[in-house]
Amino acid sequence: MKITITDVRVKKYENPDNKIKAIASITIDDTFVIHDIKIIDSEKGLFVVMPSKKGTDGKFKDVAHPINTETRNMIQSMVLDKYNQL
Repeated sequence: MKITITDVRVKKYENPDNKIKAIASITIDDTFVIHDIKIIDSEKGLFVVMPSKKGTDGKFKDVAHPINTETRNMIQSMVLDKYNQL
């Protein structure tokens, strides 16, 4: 089963010192929304981080994420394309 990303919304951060450049939300098949997807700037360029929470061990763990590389790449591509259009 292939999903379709039917909406991508991105809100840029204006603080140039922050590594988080924007927060995004995606809608899947007009039925399911994932909020708090972060766009991070690193030495290797921009990348997408799925929503996560800090565990009792102090490490962050994704609370929603794709389970295969193809879907992860599709989400990252669509989110970064929308970010670059702003």
